[in-house]
This record gives sequence, structure tokens and C-alpha cells, in this order.
Amino acid sequence: MKQLRVTAAVDGERAPAFYTMLADAPGVAETQVLEWNTTPAEAETVLFAVRGDAEPFAAAAPETEAVESVTLSAVDGRWTYALAAVRPHETPLFEAVRRARTRTGLVVRKPIVYRDGDMHFRVVGDADAIQAALDRAPDAMDVRVETVGTFRGALDHPASRLSDRQRAALAAAHELGYYETPRDATHEDVAAELDCAPSTASRHLQRAEAKLVDAATDEFGSGV
Repeated sequence: MKQLRVTAAVDGERAPAFYTMLADAPGVAETQVLEWNTTPAEAETVLFAVRGDAEPFAAAAPETEAVESVTLSAVDGRWTYALAAVRPHETPLFEAVRRARTRTGLVVRKPIVYRDGDMHFRVVGDADAIQAALDRAPDAMDVRVETVGTFRGALDHPASRLSDRQRAALAAAHELGYYETPRDATHEDVAAELDCAPSTASRHLQRAEAKLVDAATDEFGSGV
């Protein structure tokens, strides 16, 4: 069973207005889909978290195609929660996301993150089913697979965001005493354990540490 981290960039000229509001609205740094109630009815219910000014989002979204209503909750720190009734069948882009989420053999994990014009998400499942879903992405969507790995469970644990090489670098550094105070090892020692150049070992450690820091400071633990 595979797990992928995926980024989807949507052609701005062909992006639905609601997508632009989610991914690239002024005053909104990030929007996350936390839950999505898939129903046989035309309207489905989506729980969003909005980091930024959610009031313009709530006011304008019902005027866009495929959105019936948006209700805001009280602000929780940097985030405002929004419950939206949407009709994904009316917008090809959202219908494609819905189809991907309901395909046999894979699961699109939440949160789905909209940031800086792009959509980021994680997929777990059978390799053939995942590839079939990616192959059927709409023409307006440029899908990039950022990482591919074996699903190990505990997907939302910060360590699950590390590549195999980053995980090996951290394990070697920890075993050698790189994180002791004072340090008992150097980048050179870690590199010797990994059989790579010191600069490569340093890069693996820096990227792994950055991912763990991001996870520790991310309220929803999206890691995407």
C-alpha cells in the first residue's frame, strides 16, 4: 500500500471562482477541508478552516457557482471554521475531486489544503488505483506527486512526513549522539554512517528537522 503527497496547480483562467477563493483569496493565508460529508443528494456539507479574514469568504462564496451557503463559527486563534453546503456536480473541478475521494482502492486523507493558488493533499491506497485517479485529473489541473512511500500507519504522526533517507539520517544522528548536549557527533559522523557526503547528510537532517518543526507549529498537523 502506497502513500503519496500531491500538489495540484490549477490554471487560473479555468479555475472556478470558489476554488480561487479557497486557494488564493486576498486576506486568506490558507484554507483547509477538515471534513466532507458525501451524500447522494446534490448538496454536500464541507467543514473548512480558514486562516485569515473569513468574513469576505463567507459573504461572497454563496454567490459563486456550486455553493449554497456558508456559516462561520467563532474564531479559534488564527483560524475560523466555516460550514458550507456545496454542489460539486455543478463544477467539473470539484466533481473531479469528489470522484477521486470515492474511488475504490484509495483514500484521500484530510485535511486538503489550499494555499498560494495550489491544492495539497495525501493519498493512501493501491498503486494502480492511485495512478488511475491521477491519470483522470482534469486538463485544468497540473498534478505533481511530491513524495511516494510505503504506508506505515500513523499517517498523521510528524515522522510520517519524512522520506526514507531523512528518517535514516535522523536515526543515525540520534544513535551517534548528534542531538546530545554537548554533541557527541558531527555531520561527518552521520555521513560516514549513511555512506554519503557530509553536505548530503547535512541536507537530509536540515530538511527532516524543518518538517518536524512545521508539524509542531501546525495547528491541524497538515504537513502538506
